[in-house]
Amino acid sequence: MTNHWDRPGWTSSTRAYYWMLTFPDADLLIDQARHCQKELRPLGFDDVDEDALHLTLGRIGTVEQVAPGQLHRLIAAAHAARPEAFNLRAVPLTASRGAIRYSVAPWISTIDLHAALSRAGSVVGLSPKKPTSALRPHIGIAYSNRRMPAHLVRDAVLPLRALDSVTVPVRRVQLVELRREGHTYRWDVIHELELR
Repeated sequence: MTNHWDRPGWTSSTRAYYWMLTFPDADLLIDQARHCQKELRPLGFDDVDEDALHLTLGRIGTVEQVAPGQLHRLIAAAHAARPEAFNLRAVPLTASRGAIRYSVAPWISTIDLHAALSRAGSVVGLSPKKPTSALRPHIGIAYSNRRMPAHLVRDAVLPLRALDSVTVPVRRVQLVELRREGHTYRWDVIHELELR
């Protein structure tokens, strides 16, 4: 495992715009994530707070790179291109090199949403930082804060993979201004885009 927080270009003063899905009302997901975090606590990872559970769809740019007028045009273009609301399943539990996370299934609706937001960004000169083909949708619940052997995480996660998946409705996507506060992400919602 690597240290999730050791990322070039991020400091305590960095502010950037992102498209994200957030889950403030997904009680079943929040409860299960809390249970998993409790079981994984001996690893010493940084838990994601229940009000900070999210699925990152894409970085738009830093606040210095994006003019307010561009942001307004992006919101209008995204509104016109928005797809239908959908449900996704949060599937316990796996890890990446820097985090423990839920997988998401099926991918198709999340991929379609990313593609629509990417097209909207391209129309207003805010091309996405990553193409839709590179998106690997997931919901992180704990961040690695140091290097450590991956087998320790695999062993800890294995019993939690048997938990039932949780269905989460996706009715809106948020345009946020993201920042770091210590070892957590926080954001201010700039716009909440209702899906069709």
